[in-house]
Amino acid sequence: MGTPNFAVPILEELIKQNYKIKAVVTQPDKKVGRKQVLQETPVKKVALAHKLPVYQPVRLSRSEELDELINLHADLIVTAAYGQFLPTKFLNSVKIAAVNVHGSLLPKYRGGAPIQYSLLNGDARTGITIMEMVKEMDAGDIYAQKAIDILPEDTSGTLFEKLSLLGRDLLLETLPGIINKTIKKQAQDESKVVFSPNISKEQERITIDMTANEANNLIRALNPDPGAYLELAGKRFKVWKAEVAEDSTSLEPGSLVANDHRLAISFAQNTVLNLLEVQPAGKKRMDIKNFLNGQGGKLVPGEKIVD
Repeated sequence: MGTPNFAVPILEELIKQNYKIKAVVTQPDKKVGRKQVLQETPVKKVALAHKLPVYQPVRLSRSEELDELINLHADLIVTAAYGQFLPTKFLNSVKIAAVNVHGSLLPKYRGGAPIQYSLLNGDARTGITIMEMVKEMDAGDIYAQKAIDILPEDTSGTLFEKLSLLGRDLLLETLPGIINKTIKKQAQDESKVVFSPNISKEQERITIDMTANEANNLIRALNPDPGAYLELAGKRFKVWKAEVAEDSTSLEPGSLVANDHRLAISFAQNTVLNLLEVQPAGKKRMDIKNFLNGQGGKLVPGEKIVD
Protein backbone atom coordinates (compact mmCIF):
# COMPACT_ATOMS: atom_id res chain seq x y z
CA MET A 1 0.00 0.00 0.00
CA GLY A 2 1.68 3.19 -1.20
CA THR A 3 1.31 6.14 -3.52
CA PRO A 4 4.30 8.47 -4.23
CA ASN A 5 7.85 7.87 -5.44
CA PHE A 6 8.88 7.22 -1.82
CA ALA A 7 7.06 3.87 -1.98
CA VAL A 8 8.36 2.75 -5.40
CA PRO A 9 11.75 1.23 -4.39
CA ILE A 10 10.02 -0.63 -1.57
CA LEU A 11 7.48 -2.28 -3.89
CA GLU A 12 10.17 -3.00 -6.50
CA GLU A 13 12.41 -4.73 -3.96
CA LEU A 14 9.56 -6.82 -2.55
CA ILE A 15 8.91 -8.04 -6.10
CA LYS A 16 12.63 -8.63 -6.70
CA GLN A 17 12.94 -10.66 -3.49
CA ASN A 18 10.07 -12.90 -4.65
CA TYR A 19 7.51 -11.88 -2.08
CA LYS A 20 4.12 -12.76 -3.56
CA ILE A 21 2.20 -9.51 -3.92
CA LYS A 22 -1.52 -10.30 -3.72
CA ALA A 23 -2.62 -6.70 -4.32
CA VAL A 24 -1.29 -3.16 -4.66
CA VAL A 25 -3.42 -0.41 -3.13
CA THR A 26 -2.76 3.20 -4.09
CA GLN A 27 -4.58 6.53 -4.21
CA PRO A 28 -6.87 7.33 -7.19
CA ASP A 29 -5.36 8.87 -10.32
CA LYS A 30 -5.19 12.68 -10.15
CA LYS A 31 -5.44 15.50 -12.65
CA VAL A 32 -2.24 17.55 -12.64
CA GLY A 33 -0.86 20.68 -14.29
CA ARG A 34 -2.59 23.44 -16.19
CA LYS A 35 -4.01 21.01 -18.71
CA GLN A 36 -5.37 18.80 -15.91
CA VAL A 37 -3.95 15.59 -17.39
CA LEU A 38 -5.03 12.48 -15.48
CA GLN A 39 -1.88 10.90 -14.03
CA GLU A 40 -1.34 7.48 -12.48
CA THR A 41 0.46 7.31 -9.15
CA PRO A 42 4.11 6.19 -9.27
CA VAL A 43 3.21 3.01 -7.37
CA LYS A 44 0.42 2.16 -9.82
CA LYS A 45 2.84 2.43 -12.74
CA VAL A 46 5.17 -0.13 -11.14
CA ALA A 47 2.27 -2.44 -10.28
CA LEU A 48 0.91 -2.39 -13.83
CA ALA A 49 4.38 -2.98 -15.28
CA HIS A 50 4.54 -6.18 -13.20
CA LYS A 51 0.90 -7.12 -13.98
CA LEU A 52 -0.14 -6.89 -10.33
CA PRO A 53 -3.78 -6.28 -9.33
CA VAL A 54 -4.33 -2.62 -8.43
CA TYR A 55 -6.97 -1.16 -6.11
CA GLN A 56 -7.66 2.59 -5.97
CA PRO A 57 -10.56 3.30 -3.62
CA VAL A 58 -11.38 6.97 -3.11
CA ARG A 59 -11.97 6.07 0.52
CA LEU A 60 -10.82 2.68 1.72
CA SER A 61 -13.19 2.54 4.70
CA ARG A 62 -16.54 0.92 3.88
CA SER A 63 -15.56 0.37 0.25
CA GLU A 64 -16.16 -2.72 -1.87
CA GLU A 65 -12.41 -2.86 -2.38
CA LEU A 66 -11.90 -3.17 1.38
CA ASP A 67 -14.04 -6.32 1.53
CA GLU A 68 -12.06 -7.82 -1.34
CA LEU A 69 -8.76 -7.00 0.34
CA ILE A 70 -9.87 -8.49 3.66
CA ASN A 71 -10.91 -11.67 1.88
CA LEU A 72 -7.39 -12.09 0.51
CA HIS A 73 -6.27 -13.04 4.05
CA ALA A 74 -2.74 -11.90 3.30
CA ASP A 75 0.19 -12.76 5.53
CA LEU A 76 1.34 -9.13 5.60
CA ILE A 77 0.26 -5.61 4.83
CA VAL A 78 3.20 -3.39 3.93
CA THR A 79 2.43 0.33 3.87
CA ALA A 80 4.70 3.14 2.67
CA ALA A 81 3.18 6.63 2.30
CA TYR A 82 -0.22 5.33 1.23
CA GLY A 83 -2.17 8.40 2.33
CA GLN A 84 -5.29 6.94 4.00
CA PHE A 85 -6.18 5.40 7.33
CA LEU A 86 -6.48 1.62 7.38
CA PRO A 87 -9.60 0.28 9.14
CA THR A 88 -8.96 -1.92 12.18
CA LYS A 89 -10.80 -4.89 10.68
CA PHE A 90 -8.41 -4.75 7.71
CA LEU A 91 -5.34 -4.58 9.97
CA ASN A 92 -6.69 -7.56 11.88
CA SER A 93 -7.32 -9.59 8.72
CA VAL A 94 -3.65 -10.40 8.10
CA LYS A 95 -2.09 -13.61 9.36
CA ILE A 96 1.24 -12.15 10.54
CA ALA A 97 1.42 -8.34 10.76
CA ALA A 98 0.56 -4.99 9.23
CA VAL A 99 3.85 -3.12 8.81
CA ASN A 100 4.51 0.54 8.03
CA VAL A 101 7.66 2.17 6.63
CA HIS A 102 7.63 5.63 8.23
CA GLY A 103 9.93 8.53 7.34
CA SER A 104 11.00 9.63 10.82
CA LEU A 105 12.48 8.34 14.05
CA LEU A 106 9.25 7.69 15.92
CA PRO A 107 7.77 8.78 18.27
CA LYS A 108 9.01 12.04 16.74
CA TYR A 109 6.88 13.21 13.81
CA ARG A 110 3.83 11.04 13.71
CA GLY A 111 1.63 12.15 10.82
CA GLY A 112 1.68 12.96 7.14
CA ALA A 113 4.69 15.29 6.79
CA PRO A 114 7.57 13.92 8.90
CA ILE A 115 10.27 14.68 6.35
CA GLN A 116 9.14 18.28 5.89
CA TYR A 117 9.04 18.91 9.64
CA SER A 118 12.54 17.53 10.20
CA LEU A 119 13.79 20.28 7.86
CA LEU A 120 11.37 22.93 9.07
CA ASN A 121 12.62 22.49 12.63
CA GLY A 122 16.28 22.40 11.67
CA ASP A 123 16.90 18.86 12.91
CA ALA A 124 20.40 17.40 12.57
CA ARG A 125 19.16 13.84 11.98
CA THR A 126 16.17 11.93 10.73
CA GLY A 127 15.58 8.34 9.69
CA ILE A 128 13.23 5.43 9.07
CA THR A 129 11.05 3.49 11.45
CA ILE A 130 9.63 0.05 10.64
CA MET A 131 6.58 -0.24 12.87
CA GLU A 132 3.50 -2.32 13.51
CA MET A 133 0.31 -0.62 12.35
CA VAL A 134 -2.48 -0.02 14.86
CA LYS A 135 -5.70 1.97 14.80
CA GLU A 136 -4.05 5.14 16.17
CA MET A 137 -1.91 7.04 13.66
CA ASP A 138 1.77 5.98 13.70
CA ALA A 139 1.42 4.78 17.29
CA GLY A 140 2.33 1.12 16.86
CA ASP A 141 5.27 -0.74 18.35
CA ILE A 142 8.66 -0.35 16.67
CA TYR A 143 10.40 -3.24 14.93
CA ALA A 144 13.51 -1.37 13.75
CA GLN A 145 14.97 2.12 13.19
CA LYS A 146 17.88 3.59 11.30
CA ALA A 147 19.09 7.21 11.33
CA ILE A 148 20.88 9.44 8.82
CA ASP A 149 22.32 12.95 9.06
CA ILE A 150 20.48 15.86 7.47
CA LEU A 151 22.98 17.79 5.35
CA PRO A 152 22.87 21.61 4.98
CA GLU A 153 21.99 21.24 1.28
CA ASP A 154 19.21 18.70 1.84
CA THR A 155 15.65 19.48 0.78
CA SER A 156 12.47 17.45 1.16
CA GLY A 157 13.19 16.11 -2.31
CA THR A 158 16.66 14.78 -1.49
CA LEU A 159 15.56 13.42 1.90
CA PHE A 160 12.59 11.62 0.33
CA GLU A 161 15.01 9.87 -2.04
CA LYS A 162 17.49 8.94 0.70
CA LEU A 163 14.82 7.75 3.12
CA SER A 164 13.01 5.79 0.42
CA LEU A 165 16.13 3.69 -0.18
CA LEU A 166 16.89 3.45 3.53
CA GLY A 167 13.29 2.32 4.14
CA ARG A 168 13.55 -0.28 1.40
CA ASP A 169 16.73 -1.76 2.83
CA LEU A 170 15.60 -1.69 6.47
CA LEU A 171 12.23 -3.26 5.62
CA LEU A 172 13.86 -6.11 3.71
CA GLU A 173 16.29 -6.66 6.60
CA THR A 174 13.46 -6.66 9.12
CA LEU A 175 10.72 -8.66 7.37
CA PRO A 176 12.24 -12.15 7.94
CA GLY A 177 12.38 -11.46 11.69
CA ILE A 178 8.78 -10.22 11.67
CA ILE A 179 7.65 -13.32 9.78
CA ASN A 180 9.41 -15.81 12.05
CA LYS A 181 8.67 -13.70 15.15
CA THR A 182 12.29 -13.37 16.28
CA ILE A 183 12.20 -9.55 16.41
CA LYS A 184 11.15 -8.04 19.72
CA LYS A 185 8.88 -5.03 19.28
CA GLN A 186 9.40 -1.91 21.38
CA ALA A 187 6.56 0.34 22.52
CA GLN A 188 6.88 4.03 21.68
CA ASP A 189 7.58 6.50 24.50
CA GLU A 190 4.33 8.49 24.59
CA SER A 191 6.04 11.33 26.50
CA LYS A 192 8.20 12.04 23.42
CA VAL A 193 5.47 12.11 20.78
CA VAL A 194 5.67 14.98 18.27
CA PHE A 195 3.12 15.37 15.46
CA SER A 196 3.74 16.45 11.87
CA PRO A 197 0.39 17.27 10.25
CA ASN A 198 0.22 17.94 6.52
CA ILE A 199 1.61 21.34 5.51
CA SER A 200 -1.14 23.97 5.29
CA LYS A 201 -1.46 26.73 2.70
CA GLU A 202 -0.69 29.27 5.44
CA GLN A 203 2.63 27.57 6.22
CA GLU A 204 3.87 28.04 2.64
CA ARG A 205 4.46 31.77 3.14
CA ILE A 206 7.85 33.10 4.23
CA THR A 207 7.18 35.91 6.70
CA ILE A 208 9.52 38.66 7.86
CA ASP A 209 9.12 37.77 11.53
CA MET A 210 11.21 34.68 10.74
CA THR A 211 14.98 34.71 11.05
CA ALA A 212 16.97 34.03 7.88
CA ASN A 213 17.67 30.51 9.19
CA GLU A 214 13.98 29.81 9.80
CA ALA A 215 13.09 31.11 6.34
CA ASN A 216 15.79 28.94 4.77
CA ASN A 217 14.53 25.87 6.64
CA LEU A 218 11.03 26.50 5.29
CA ILE A 219 12.36 26.86 1.73
CA ARG A 220 14.21 23.54 2.03
CA ALA A 221 11.20 21.82 3.62
CA LEU A 222 8.84 22.84 0.80
CA ASN A 223 11.20 22.07 -2.10
CA PRO A 224 10.16 20.53 -4.51
CA ASP A 225 6.50 20.68 -3.52
CA PRO A 226 4.63 22.96 -3.05
CA GLY A 227 7.37 25.59 -2.72
CA ALA A 228 7.69 28.48 -0.24
CA TYR A 229 6.95 32.06 -1.26
CA LEU A 230 7.42 35.67 -0.27
CA GLU A 231 4.95 38.51 -0.86
CA LEU A 232 7.32 40.72 -2.85
CA ALA A 233 5.89 44.07 -3.91
CA GLY A 234 2.40 42.63 -3.40
CA LYS A 235 2.95 39.59 -5.63
CA ARG A 236 3.66 35.97 -4.83
CA PHE A 237 7.38 35.29 -5.33
CA LYS A 238 8.51 31.69 -4.90
CA VAL A 239 11.94 30.93 -3.50
CA TRP A 240 13.35 27.52 -4.37
CA LYS A 241 16.85 27.90 -2.98
CA ALA A 242 18.55 30.29 -0.58
CA GLU A 243 21.39 30.54 1.92
CA VAL A 244 21.84 32.36 5.21
CA ALA A 245 24.25 35.24 4.63
CA GLU A 246 27.28 35.72 6.85
CA ASP A 247 26.63 39.45 7.27
CA SER A 248 23.98 41.14 9.42
CA THR A 249 21.97 44.33 8.84
CA SER A 250 20.30 47.16 10.74
CA LEU A 251 17.57 47.47 8.09
CA GLU A 252 14.04 46.59 9.15
CA PRO A 253 12.92 43.04 8.24
CA GLY A 254 11.75 42.72 4.64
CA SER A 255 14.20 45.27 3.27
CA LEU A 256 16.48 44.80 0.27
CA VAL A 257 20.05 44.66 1.57
CA ALA A 258 21.74 44.23 -1.81
CA ASN A 259 20.92 43.42 -5.44
CA ASP A 260 24.29 43.66 -7.17
CA HIS A 261 25.96 40.24 -7.30
CA ARG A 262 23.35 38.79 -4.92
CA LEU A 263 19.74 39.34 -3.88
CA ALA A 264 19.87 39.75 -0.10
CA ILE A 265 16.84 40.42 2.10
CA SER A 266 16.76 41.34 5.79
CA PHE A 267 14.91 39.15 8.28
CA ALA A 268 14.26 39.13 12.03
CA GLN A 269 17.10 39.56 14.53
CA ASN A 270 19.24 41.47 11.97
CA THR A 271 19.74 38.33 9.87
CA VAL A 272 20.12 38.29 6.08
CA LEU A 273 19.01 35.72 3.51
CA ASN A 274 20.56 35.40 0.06
CA LEU A 275 18.04 34.19 -2.53
CA LEU A 276 19.65 31.82 -5.05
CA GLU A 277 16.82 30.39 -7.16
CA VAL A 278 13.47 32.15 -7.54
CA GLN A 279 10.22 32.19 -9.49
CA PRO A 280 8.42 35.52 -9.93
CA ALA A 281 4.63 35.35 -10.44
CA GLY A 282 3.81 34.10 -13.95
CA LYS A 283 7.44 33.22 -14.74
CA LYS A 284 9.57 30.09 -14.82
CA ARG A 285 12.12 29.18 -12.16
CA MET A 286 15.42 31.02 -12.65
CA ASP A 287 18.75 31.44 -10.93
CA ILE A 288 19.35 34.74 -9.19
CA LYS A 289 21.75 36.04 -11.85
CA ASN A 290 18.99 35.96 -14.47
CA PHE A 291 16.54 37.64 -12.11
CA LEU A 292 19.02 40.42 -11.29
CA ASN A 293 19.68 40.98 -14.99
CA GLY A 294 15.95 41.61 -15.41
CA GLN A 295 13.36 43.00 -13.01
CA GLY A 296 15.55 42.39 -9.94
CA GLY A 297 17.99 45.04 -11.10
CA LYS A 298 15.29 47.72 -10.72
CA LEU A 299 14.82 47.12 -6.98
CA VAL A 300 16.33 49.78 -4.72
CA PRO A 301 18.62 48.71 -1.80
CA GLY A 302 17.41 49.96 1.57
CA GLU A 303 13.74 49.87 0.60
CA LYS A 304 11.25 47.49 2.20
CA ILE A 305 10.18 45.11 -0.58
CA VAL A 306 8.68 42.15 1.31
CA ASP A 307 5.23 42.50 2.88
